[in-house]
Amino acid sequence: MSEENKSYGADSIQALEGMEHVRKRPSMYIGDVGVRGLHHLVYEVVDNSIDEAMAGYCTKIDVWINENGSVSVKDNGRGIPVAIHKKEGVSALEVVMTKIGAGGKFDKDSYKVSGGLHGVGVSCVNALSIDLKATVYRDGKEYEQEYSQGKIKYAAREVGPSKDQGTMVTFLPDPEIFTQTTEFTYETLSLRMRELSFLNKGIEMSITDKRQKDDNGEFVRDDFKSTEGLSEFVRYLDATRSPIMSNVIAMEGEKNGIPVEVAMIYNSSYSENLHSYVNNINTHEGGTHLAGFRRGLTTTLKKYADESGLLQKVKYEIAGDDFREGLTAIISVKVAEPQFEGQTKTKLGNREVTAAVSQAVTDMLTNYLEENPNEAKIIVQKVMLAAQARHAAAKAREMVQRKTPMGGAGLPGKLSDCSEKDPAICELYLVEGDSAGGTAKQGRDRNYQAILPLRGKILNVEKALEHRIYDNEEIKNMFTALGVTIGTEEDARELNTAKLRYHKIVIMTDADVDGSHIRTLILTLVFRYMKALIEQGFLYIATPPLYQVKKGNKAEYCWSDAERDVLVRDMGGDNPDGVKIQRYKGLGEMNAEQLWETTMDPERRTLKLVTLDNAAEADRVFSMLMGDEVPPRREFIEANAKYARIDA
Repeated sequence: MSEENKSYGADSIQALEGMEHVRKRPSMYIGDVGVRGLHHLVYEVVDNSIDEAMAGYCTKIDVWINENGSVSVKDNGRGIPVAIHKKEGVSALEVVMTKIGAGGKFDKDSYKVSGGLHGVGVSCVNALSIDLKATVYRDGKEYEQEYSQGKIKYAAREVGPSKDQGTMVTFLPDPEIFTQTTEFTYETLSLRMRELSFLNKGIEMSITDKRQKDDNGEFVRDDFKSTEGLSEFVRYLDATRSPIMSNVIAMEGEKNGIPVEVAMIYNSSYSENLHSYVNNINTHEGGTHLAGFRRGLTTTLKKYADESGLLQKVKYEIAGDDFREGLTAIISVKVAEPQFEGQTKTKLGNREVTAAVSQAVTDMLTNYLEENPNEAKIIVQKVMLAAQARHAAAKAREMVQRKTPMGGAGLPGKLSDCSEKDPAICELYLVEGDSAGGTAKQGRDRNYQAILPLRGKILNVEKALEHRIYDNEEIKNMFTALGVTIGTEEDARELNTAKLRYHKIVIMTDADVDGSHIRTLILTLVFRYMKALIEQGFLYIATPPLYQVKKGNKAEYCWSDAERDVLVRDMGGDNPDGVKIQRYKGLGEMNAEQLWETTMDPERRTLKLVTLDNAAEADRVFSMLMGDEVPPRREFIEANAKYARIDA
């Protein structure tokens, strides 16, 4: 027996305490230790304040990003209890902040509904912070306690009298855990605060960035307060589309003991935009509440259309998808004991919620259709057009899928495939134009890197009927090369990635305005019709260099103007005139060796993974940038023009 095997005994078994386990396996608790996980820390703390608000004890929540990179969250709720916990023998504040599974969320007298039901929220944040300070304002006094990496610095202590009421948590993420970055993005946190204000009407929320100031010399700040809730949310999301009805259809009530809130509106677009929430948590993967909404919508509209006789002239059978084309809807439910798939909470599993939401939607829609016959007719006409378009799209999809590699019709002629057949190893580069495609073909590693050149700009799918999308030659080539298919059955028109031929799909376009536009067109296509590629982590963006700075035989690459300026100073020294700068506006301006070493070599390249943190906001932005409505796009350009990089 080897020495290694002999050493495996009882002492080899490690029993990690709760906080130690969080630090050892942080991704189990916050999803990952990248940008998404970092911002999740803030959400966990804010969610505690939101839970106070849902319980009826909090009306104001403020967030600050401080100069040193820490974040403070303050509410005017009841304040975390500070008295000695009978079982633990320390203050209740210390128990909440340092014990995994501790919290008031398990006590139904304290919280009837809560987002953080696993009880790992703020204690998890504590474990992953190099420094955390909890301040409690309660019973006319102020208390505080500080921690580092989940360990207390001192016992909870009284600081003095206070007129405030509530809790304030300030924390600084631990760089040992968050090795990629510990810098919070104001826009990301602001979007979440806006979303929460819509989902919890009447609550005042603010976020302030003390790291930057506006044109007036004030700290950058946003304030949010929604008086109408989801109706306001729907109008915000649909501001960039053309509505076909005058008012938002909305309801708020309780079915089978489950509070249900729904708001919806139809527009002239061809996409379905459904966003679902459970206890303020965005359930990206849907679940039983979304299934209940679809059932109630389809059943009620179908019944009304049949009884009204409006469908007599329709040649095609109406399917569930037809009732959702051009629909923007938000479904929010509050569930006392939600059953999620894991701590990341992306899909609801409670079966009883399906019936509750379905009944609520049926009641809401039945009343609306009876009271608004003209708009009901407009909706049914939209459904009829959607049915015709769906049948045309189904035929077009069949033509595309007959040509997939598995269908026997071969790969696109323009595709330069790789020799490796294991999808986990293979990469596909979507390249702008034949010139760049030729360079990429010469520079690639043929074993695992495939190249698909795209001719010109692909169709803008945001403005196109679905069947036109599958008629587009470049889009057909992408589907065929990838080996993916789209389901044709009702409620199953989703991308099937089971036979995906590449697990890295890289968008590689020129570093100029046209390249950015082509990249945006491809991202729009993927977001609307191949979203699973983003959700499953298959989509990337290449980052070719902007400049080559050269002096004599020494040459280096730069990816920004700032890098270029520093390098010119370093290289130039006393003789800046001897430094030559080459601006790469197109991939074709690089030779094959340069493209390989800067953009395609796994040892040296930088690939940006495309993620989807906020589906509702992504939907709004794609609609604004790529849709028919010009005014919102003009406003966006005017507001962001100062950040644009203009090529001479």
